[in-house]
Amino acid sequence: MIFNSLDFAIFLPIVFAIYWLLNKGSLKVQNLFIVLASYVFYGWWDYRFLALIIFSTLVDFVVGIYLNKCAKQTDRKILLWISIGVNLGLLGFFKYYNFFVDNFVNAFTFFGYKIEPYTLSIILPVGISFYTFQTLSYSIDIYRCKLEPTKDIVAFAAFVSFFPQLVAGPIERASNLLPQFYKKRSFNYANAIDGGRQILWGLFKKVVIADNCAKYVNTIFNDYQEYSGSTLFLGGIFFAFQIYGDFSGYSDIAIGTSRLFGFNLKQNFAYPYFSRDIAEFWRRWHISLSTWFRDYLYIPLGGSRGTKINQVRNVFIIFVVSGFWHGANWTFIVWGALNAAYFLPLLLLKRNRVNIGVVAQNSRFPKFREITGILVTFLLTVIAWIFFRSESMGQAIAYLKIVFSKTIFTIPQVRPTDLMIMIVIFLCFEWVGRREKHALEHLWFKYPRPLRWGLYFCIAMSILLLGGEAKEFIYFQF
Repeated sequence: MIFNSLDFAIFLPIVFAIYWLLNKGSLKVQNLFIVLASYVFYGWWDYRFLALIIFSTLVDFVVGIYLNKCAKQTDRKILLWISIGVNLGLLGFFKYYNFFVDNFVNAFTFFGYKIEPYTLSIILPVGISFYTFQTLSYSIDIYRCKLEPTKDIVAFAAFVSFFPQLVAGPIERASNLLPQFYKKRSFNYANAIDGGRQILWGLFKKVVIADNCAKYVNTIFNDYQEYSGSTLFLGGIFFAFQIYGDFSGYSDIAIGTSRLFGFNLKQNFAYPYFSRDIAEFWRRWHISLSTWFRDYLYIPLGGSRGTKINQVRNVFIIFVVSGFWHGANWTFIVWGALNAAYFLPLLLLKRNRVNIGVVAQNSRFPKFREITGILVTFLLTVIAWIFFRSESMGQAIAYLKIVFSKTIFTIPQVRPTDLMIMIVIFLCFEWVGRREKHALEHLWFKYPRPLRWGLYFCIAMSILLLGGEAKEFIYFQF
């Protein structure tokens, strides 16, 4: 089931009520209920895929226990590679099998050899890219002696399958989320109310911003040959807001829902479109994945240490792998490589950590230099998003050729005034709340309750009245 569905609107209150009724009893029973509720939530798409998540859970639970018992380094490495092999093997088969087969055949065809491909009709299990990385990080942290393994299979299963963040993150580390299953939770009214506000804002992002943008994005990208460069550029901008509203909206709903149950998840987006350079953008976009690749790939490769050649190599590896993580298509790989090209000058000039704090931290409006940095960064990001959204490299290149033609100076053929007004209003809320974990966290607190509730009512009504056609979240396909 998806967050913006009637099914979830019924599911959540029932689970919430039973969960807190069980709070008076055993903690293990309450954790077991979370596991069962999460399996129902996940199995709503296809119950057959429950076997995969249960298998991944059992493998890493057992690996974690034996990693702690083994003193011999060779045995510990074997156990770690079992975890890596199982998790990446599942991910590789379901997500990349046909991609590698097709490219293998194309390579031989290029040299004059014809091979009959053997592809499979594989259905990608929802959320497999997220929960495999979550369990894999658990095994790696135990191997590195940074984490003690759990002996509580119920708590571990709850950590892996926790339904708010199961299918599209945030990708939680065991060091943050797992200990929260060990201790008794008590209902905190203030946290629950703020969680409700974050859910409301997440729904606004998804239903009002992302789904309305999707309508125009699909129209423009599907018939891009028929439109001017200015229209295609506007389509790229709409996609930038679609994917941000869609994915960060999911994260807000996931984090807010977790707070209803007494859990705290890490922030996954920190207003990335207010970034003043690409390095800052990647510190603010999909934070849980960016930090995962940093800690488990980039730093082990050497990070920003060593020679300039090694630094360039490491940057390209982490961005290309990040792109490939998103999907089995060359467009994602080029998207990652393009972001690496954006990032490299900052790294080589040692300016990748210039913009650490919040933009306009102590003022209401940004300085001219900050505005310039934000606009340039956003422009570069939009160009990269065109590769991300395109169905093929051919479409992406043809699309950009039209964008950079003389028709870029014409008036766009598609000009949805209502949508552009909604985006401006959305950006205003995000700007005011840019210092907080979500845009409504402390907004309007100094105003009387009727005014605050009036705001919530307006947001709720906009979700009901202005929402676009209900769509699944984009990152479900990843």
